[in-house]
Amino acid sequence: MLLVLCALSVVVVAEETHCDGTPDRLCDVKPEAVYYKEPPITDSEVSYNQLKTMFPSSSIQLFDVRNPDEFEAGHIPGSTNVPLGELQEALRLSSDQFKQRFGVHAPHKDDSSIVVYCQRGRRSATALDIMWALGFSRARHYAGGYSDWVQREEQ
Repeated sequence: MLLVLCALSVVVVAEETHCDGTPDRLCDVKPEAVYYKEPPITDSEVSYNQLKTMFPSSSIQLFDVRNPDEFEAGHIPGSTNVPLGELQEALRLSSDQFKQRFGVHAPHKDDSSIVVYCQRGRRSATALDIMWALGFSRARHYAGGYSDWVQREEQ
């Protein structure tokens, strides 16, 4: 049974979910986990300009947390697709398993070059919460998402 409380655009999972194999972004989350319906305003957001300046560095780890079909339709160059529903499990994989599954080096908890994004910033805010809960305290998210990227790249 899942009890979800909504207030001021925050969703709190009050009980552990029980998944029956159907895709659900709240599967395997811990009770009392907080998921934002709207992206939070924090110092951990990366703007379009900040993201563009990060690209000359080969150390940036850019993860697209959208669904595979969205990723295939278009994505920020150099990004790796790790769907939100798989993120928690993916971050618990060994380095070798992560590289085999996603084709890139696994992020480390102390990395400051981790950026997640989605379409508009909501799922990446949730991804950021998951990452922080797992100890990736320096991870950031591109709040504008792919929509903002495409709009600015076309200008």
